[in-house]
Amino acid sequence: MKICIIAEGSYPYVTGGVSSWIQTLITNMPEYEFIIYAIGAEKKAKGKFKYKLPSNIVHIEEIFFDDFPDEEEKWGHVYHLTMEEREAFKSLLDSNDPDWNTLLSVLSGDKIDSAIHFLKSKDFFDIVHEICLEKYDQVPFTEMFWSLRSMILPLFLCMKHPVPKADLYHSVSTGYAGIIGSLGKHFYKKPFILTEHGIYTREREEEIIKARWVKGYFKDLWIQYFYNLSNGAYSLADQVITLFQRNKEIQVELGCPIKKISIIPNGVNAEDFLHISKRESGESKGINIGAIVRVVPIKDIKTMIQSFALVKEEIKDAKFYIMGPIEEDEEYYEECIQLVENLKVKDVIFTGEVNVKDYIKNMDVLVLSSISEGQPLVLLEGMACKKPFVATDVGNCRGILMGEQDDLGRAGVVVPVMQYVEMSRAIIQLCRDEKLREKMGAVGKERVIGFYSKKQFIEQYQQLYKDMVNNKWLV
Repeated sequence: MKICIIAEGSYPYVTGGVSSWIQTLITNMPEYEFIIYAIGAEKKAKGKFKYKLPSNIVHIEEIFFDDFPDEEEKWGHVYHLTMEEREAFKSLLDSNDPDWNTLLSVLSGDKIDSAIHFLKSKDFFDIVHEICLEKYDQVPFTEMFWSLRSMILPLFLCMKHPVPKADLYHSVSTGYAGIIGSLGKHFYKKPFILTEHGIYTREREEEIIKARWVKGYFKDLWIQYFYNLSNGAYSLADQVITLFQRNKEIQVELGCPIKKISIIPNGVNAEDFLHISKRESGESKGINIGAIVRVVPIKDIKTMIQSFALVKEEIKDAKFYIMGPIEEDEEYYEECIQLVENLKVKDVIFTGEVNVKDYIKNMDVLVLSSISEGQPLVLLEGMACKKPFVATDVGNCRGILMGEQDDLGRAGVVVPVMQYVEMSRAIIQLCRDEKLREKMGAVGKERVIGFYSKKQFIEQYQQLYKDMVNNKWLV
């Protein structure tokens, strides 16, 4: 069996999270061959993989949003779209119910030779003009034209890029990856699985609301566009996998048919962490607080830093280790460094990308301050090491730490998003109470062993893959 995994903005260019999940899935299924269809933002990342690729990855297809074909200027071409095709393109831009079957057909066929050429065509110009007349007569036409063009260019580039042939397509998010999975299904008549870790549309919506590059009257347009991408993937997927109950409820609210959705939680092998659960006896005294995290805005490193500044006032011998890559968003990393300097807080250590196992054994408390998450593997790995957490109330963090299927007790403390005062109070409480740390650590490890095992996670996906290729996937 050959499986095409479609990943947007993650594997194999970025470590942690979804990328770790993909690496684990592939390395534990040596009986299958895998193709990676990797969607990235910038061509400079081409071939720069953060992982040693397993031997059962037989091909990597890379596509980047800034890698435009070198094509001559060809403005004003007429493609002679049918009325159905024209309405399908219009529906993508100005409705909440695009005609994806027609869009997939026309964009995967030979009628439109190039994404760039189509967006310079008279057909596209006329569609935008019609939308402006109907709904946006107060918006300058040139602004609308170039905004819509930039909005859908990445999608059209992806959809005109060849999709490798496989027995099954598996997208690990909605968005562009979800549409490519749908395209693989449409083109080769093969099954399509969608696994959604976080809720893609909610994350894009947050980014757009905060974005300075999107003018106010275009924000709703962009947000609806991303909802359209996700709804397209939901409608065309044969099976939708989520990681926990709350995500399932949100997917249903967003329009995914409930009969398609199954829950397969993440899993870790607790035995991999047996030898690192205790702090080294030779380690210096004091409290070590750690965060295993990429230094990017969605992880909200600044709230961590602000909370530690308050912790440091109370726990003088505390140190804070931020363990993870810093190069993914260098501007944000510099802002974090500047914040440390402005707060004049000492003992904040950015380790960069390291072998976390070398550090985690010496941590007393672990912290996660994300604005958005799915079901963080870092929580499960830290709990397997018997480390208590302070985490924001996002994704499945509350369920993991408090327990959804057991009455074992708390494995940490949950605090509101972006509330550094509450976070600092929780950290100080754990720093001052060694017995509480030990109790929460023990609960966490027991919960991981009982409900979040890697063996169960892999076995469920193995069975799902078998069912899909044997046509047991029809719903």
